[in-house]
Amino acid sequence: MDVLVVGAGPAGGRLARHLAAAGVRVMLVDRLDDLARAAFSSAAVPQSAVEGLALPEEVIAARWRAWHLVGPAGRARVWRSSRPLGAVLDFAALRRWQADEAAALGARVVLGWRAVASSHCGGRMRTWLRHGRGGRLVSVASRWVIDASGEARALLGDPDRRRAPLVVGLGVEWLLQVGMAQWQPWAERLSFFLGSSWVRRGYGWVFPMAPGLLKVGICRLEPELPSGCEPLQAELMGLLARLDLAQAPVLDRHGGRIRSSIRRREDHGLGHLLGLGDAVSTANLLGGEGIRHAITSADVLAPLLLEGTDPARLARRYAAQLRQALGWRWSLSGRLARRTWLSLVSGAADQRLERLLSALERRRAEDLSALLFDYRFERYGLRVLPYLAGG
Repeated sequence: MDVLVVGAGPAGGRLARHLAAAGVRVMLVDRLDDLARAAFSSAAVPQSAVEGLALPEEVIAARWRAWHLVGPAGRARVWRSSRPLGAVLDFAALRRWQADEAAALGARVVLGWRAVASSHCGGRMRTWLRHGRGGRLVSVASRWVIDASGEARALLGDPDRRRAPLVVGLGVEWLLQVGMAQWQPWAERLSFFLGSSWVRRGYGWVFPMAPGLLKVGICRLEPELPSGCEPLQAELMGLLARLDLAQAPVLDRHGGRIRSSIRRREDHGLGHLLGLGDAVSTANLLGGEGIRHAITSADVLAPLLLEGTDPARLARRYAAQLRQALGWRWSLSGRLARRTWLSLVSGAADQRLERLLSALERRRAEDLSALLFDYRFERYGLRVLPYLAGG
């Protein structure tokens, strides 16, 4: 085996597909025995990602053309476009599609196995995999091991807290079945609920899926990982009640967390073990967005692996090229996320947020997409700088 990829999420599946297409012997393993399970991701992407990633219709649940932001005082603002601005993805379908594509190109896809340890042995990497939670152990030898296990960092482990402290985001999301009369007001728009009266240290959302289906969720940033997630459930139920959705049948309940460093200074590899996607903090905390950036990390790493360079040099080039691909605005957006969500616990913070929303009212829907997806803060000049500075 040339490359073992641990984790069949957007990053791992994408990398396995790239490498298999180039003739590399790849094994893609995932702890889930069904990639449709644990499909926690709000999965909203801009139109540029839909086109640039050549996503098939089978992974697109809905398209959207409007932003709907409800502020701390309950005032709703809507920005509309005459053309689609993006899509809401079916996250489970995306994972399955990428795994199927990799398999069709020759990758070996193994589900229901989790990686528990990996080490360098005799010029190769040896990785121990366990079937299920208490099943048998097997070892796999490969030249490279890619930790694409997400924020858990199953093989790489957490970075040094002094060098790259992690900010934690917790989320819970329910898939609701509603009548068409209830679904229609949410169709073709991304709806966010902002302010401490909605969610303290976070935000809520409603995204349309197929007709009659809605994703409703909340995400909250934490200064440190709490012992439990029960308050999230309570806040989500409060959001549902305020939106008159509390009686809708729940088809699926899922949740998860993201952990990402703000400046991405962690090591990207240890010898022939390399991190990918959320394992090297590609999740952006401003909007809890991870899919596009995880895929970017796979697109950056694949050609470097194909070159077969020295591990230390490869890790340095990988980190540098990924920083360049994500752009300088990445760090700024991370600081804005930390300031926005962690401080959103008081009336003063709500007032700052309300002033920012008011400053954006005259902008186009496309401008809002550029701000929230591409982090084009410089377009807003003095409107955004006082908010960053706490004005």
